[in-house]
Amino acid sequence: MDRDPTLPTIADVHRAAARLAGHAVRTPLVSSPFLDEKVGGRVLLKCETLQRTGSFKFRGAYNALAALDRQSRERGVVAVSSGNHAQGVAEAARLMGVRATIVMPADAPVGKRRRTERSGAHVITYDRASQDREGVAAHYIGEHGGTMIHPYNDPEVIAGQGTIGLEIAADCDAAGIVPDAVLVPCGGGGMSSGVGVAIRDWSAETQMVLVEPQGFDDYARSLAAGVPLRNPRSAGSVCDALLAPEPGAIGFALNRETRAIAAAVSDEEALAAVAFAFHELKLVVEPGGVVALAAVLSDRVTVRGRTVVVVLSGGNIDEPVLMRALSG
Repeated sequence: MDRDPTLPTIADVHRAAARLAGHAVRTPLVSSPFLDEKVGGRVLLKCETLQRTGSFKFRGAYNALAALDRQSRERGVVAVSSGNHAQGVAEAARLMGVRATIVMPADAPVGKRRRTERSGAHVITYDRASQDREGVAAHYIGEHGGTMIHPYNDPEVIAGQGTIGLEIAADCDAAGIVPDAVLVPCGGGGMSSGVGVAIRDWSAETQMVLVEPQGFDDYARSLAAGVPLRNPRSAGSVCDALLAPEPGAIGFALNRETRAIAAAVSDEEALAAVAFAFHELKLVVEPGGVVALAAVLSDRVTVRGRTVVVVLSGGNIDEPVLMRALSG
């Protein structure tokens, strides 16, 4: 079967890397002897917690805005997000002098909303349990105009997130390492699919593993069924960054191409991983950003005798959630 020409390619990821040069942080790939001993394998941590705005989302947002023509930028941009994509779009828009409006759930972490507004974006809230965020955004665009920057179902966003994979490949090459797997937190599939494009181009033997919150395992069910399936609910996990309603069509096609597999962790395992990262790695990671590490620590994905890369995708955690994790 011929490949869909609308799907992002490795060339798109390299173009994104050129746009992001000098704007995004080239985040480190680090290791912990204590973690390696604990799990019986080698774990390399890609610290997107140190990225601009505190998560990987800045990469895709900046690339998507940079790809817009002048007229589209003048009309402004609109995004829907619980916080990390919101902050990424808001900061990218600030850097480019573009008006940004963000549709955020009313229960989004307070810190994420404040940092979104700090970058100059206008925030509109909605009820995650009873309102459709896409509908709220569409209504706003109908009245005020603007270009929608989707958090994961956008080829330029996916290409921007794929630059994480380019950096992983370069750092592993420099160290003479070919990992058995790359574990990535997964909501709608934008980051996992972009990283998968880059990793597959570099090493066809490396398995992509998508890690989700239990109860929101739409990717695992969708990959098994061969078609995108929705989550039965839209709220109810501490991993707020990963509560997409269903896989994005573009990312789903790419994740199927790369033969990605999926795993899920509980909220308790995610919070335990937040505490482990804080106490043992000296890193602040939010629950949605730590699920790949949680899968390793809980043995949901076996690492013994293997080498894996774990993406820590975001560190924008509210203090009450951090205290809950540390007191658990």
